[in-house]
Amino acid sequence: MFTGIVQGTAQITALTRKTDFMQLEIELPADCCDRLAEGASISLNGTCLTITGFSGSRVKFDVIDTTLALTNLGELTVGSRVNFERAARIGDEIGGHLMSGHILCCAPVISVEYPDNNCHIRFATPEAAAPYLLPKGFVGLNGCSLTLVDADTDSFSVALIPETLERTTFASLQPGMRVNLEADPQTQAVVATVQRYLDNQR
Repeated sequence: MFTGIVQGTAQITALTRKTDFMQLEIELPADCCDRLAEGASISLNGTCLTITGFSGSRVKFDVIDTTLALTNLGELTVGSRVNFERAARIGDEIGGHLMSGHILCCAPVISVEYPDNNCHIRFATPEAAAPYLLPKGFVGLNGCSLTLVDADTDSFSVALIPETLERTTFASLQPGMRVNLEADPQTQAVVATVQRYLDNQR
C-alpha cells in the first residue's frame, strides 16, 4: 500500500528487455535505502513492483507483460528518472490518499502551462478511466496523489505546487508523453455499485 506522496526520483541504471519481460535496476537516494529486502514493494511511477535483488542503493525489479501493457515503464531507458515511493508502514501519516500501485491505464499529456508561480497540466481522458475522474476528486498520476481541477470525457487537468515539481518528474513532462493513472479506489467502488444497481433495474 502507498500514500501517493512521492519521496523523490530515482535513476534507471540498468535495463534488460526480453519478449514481454523487462528487468530494470534503479539507484535510490542513500537516505531511502533502510530496511530494503527481497520481496518488498516499491512504487515506480505509481506501479507497485517487487524487489528481486539489491546491493547498497541499487535495487532490481522484474516487469512482466501485463505491467508493460498497462504502464509507461516499457518506455524507460537507462538514464531515465522515475518517481518512487517506499511502501507505507503501519503508523505512517497518510498525507495523500491510499493507493495500491495497480495502474488502470496511461493518460497522454495534452499541454503544460506555467502561469506565474503555478504549473497546469492537461491530459487526455482515457476511456477506461473516464467514469472515475471527477472535478476535485483524487487521482494517482505517476505515483503522485493529486486533486483534479476539472474533468470531462475529453480531458482533465491538475495544478502542481513548486514542491511537487521539485520532488517529482512532472517538471520534465511534455505534450505527447504518457503518465500512469491509478483511479481512486473509493470512487471506483461507488461507480461500480451504482452501475450494478442501474443494470439490475432494467
